[in-house]
Amino acid sequence: MILFPAVDIRGGKAVRLNKGRADAETIFSNDPVAMAKQWEEQGAQYLHVIDLDGAFDGISPNTGIISEICRSVSIPVQLGGGIRSEGTAQRWLDAGITRLIIGTMALEHPNMYEKLCRCCPEGSIGVSLDAEKGRLKTRGWVTDTQYTIDAILPRLESCGTSFLIYTDIERDGTKAGINLEALSDLAKKSSIPVIAAGGVATLEDIRRLHPLSVHANLQGAITGQAIYEGTLSVAEAVAWIRQADLQSEQIR
Repeated sequence: MILFPAVDIRGGKAVRLNKGRADAETIFSNDPVAMAKQWEEQGAQYLHVIDLDGAFDGISPNTGIISEICRSVSIPVQLGGGIRSEGTAQRWLDAGITRLIIGTMALEHPNMYEKLCRCCPEGSIGVSLDAEKGRLKTRGWVTDTQYTIDAILPRLESCGTSFLIYTDIERDGTKAGINLEALSDLAKKSSIPVIAAGGVATLEDIRRLHPLSVHANLQGAITGQAIYEGTLSVAEAVAWIRQADLQSEQIR
């Protein structure tokens, strides 16, 4: 199981949004690169970076900062936010991003998304499933769609999607705890590895999620607000996961 510390970037700063709302922003650092390095130093094996300007506007002023993050850490980086064309995807891969998280394109332009999966390196394309009251949203969580996860999952499985990120929008940035029921349902039915996001607030949430990495298709969990405010320690969580993974291997 992988813990993904989140670095959400808006206006060149590391921020967090409450339930994804642009008007509910908390700035945690003026130096996102330093935050990325801090999480690596605390034992993170993978970084989760979101380009919020790209997500909201479709255009990113953060290319330099995100490229610098890739150069400054030795662990892989996955990136989401505003990746709505093959050209943008290739630009980020060239900048050193390991995995791309697609949202709007996958739901609104399925043919374009399928082509992207074919032309990009194997394992590099995943989809963000951002749900509110069972319905998926796009364009930085501001546009409603008619899709449910159950409706969209077969198409994503058939076109080469490498991973899924499930976010419960109503819990994101709130430290309200995970939606274990929805995550469990998805991780058990999906043939694609699933990453949990939204509400991962304490070590207890990690403990509750871990069995899904053993008995279902959970790959890991993303955490943001909690590690910035101190209700979850990256170092402690990584150490606990490592021990739990070892014990699971010994049992098997």
